[in-house]
Amino acid sequence: MKTRSTSSFKYHFRAPGSQVEGPIRFAVGQTVLGKVLVGRSQHGICAIFLGEAEQVLRDQLAAEFPRTELKASQASLTGELNQIIAFIDKDTAEGVVNLDIGGTAFEQRVWQALCGIPAGKTRSYGDVARDIGVPEAVRAVAGACAANVLAIAIPCHRVVRRDGSLSGYRWGVDRKRALLADEADETAMEISA
Repeated sequence: MKTRSTSSFKYHFRAPGSQVEGPIRFAVGQTVLGKVLVGRSQHGICAIFLGEAEQVLRDQLAAEFPRTELKASQASLTGELNQIIAFIDKDTAEGVVNLDIGGTAFEQRVWQALCGIPAGKTRSYGDVARDIGVPEAVRAVAGACAANVLAIAIPCHRVVRRDGSLSGYRWGVDRKRALLADEADETAMEISA
């Protein structure tokens, strides 16, 4: 598993608060981190969820997009699903993956800041709050990280507590630990090479 860069992604931020244009087609696959659900709107990948059980992932998708029609579409999403699996497992994705990103204006500012954190590095919630110009918004930054529906593509796993310890992660602290350890190993190998 290598998750060093996010250069394979093209970020399309919808107008803050706007709804995804559906229906959302989705497919489920297997990665080294467990199962992955990839949801695609008319404009790009709008959800990447990690977990152990397919039904739980489907339920999460329905909870995140309650007013949008959801359609299982394994065959038509084979290409995008394989791109995401390759990115998670090997840090390679053939071609560009178009992302369709919603959220509030504040969440989008946080997520854009997260995309600037290099692989192998971490930032505290307070660091991110200062980076976006609202140093008092540490808890709101944590909330924006928790609201991220694009695992790995928006690297909220790179945000830690002020003392460097791991805090919650929507897809499990063990996954966060594994992602950070893998990125640190990859960075160390690049430096020693």
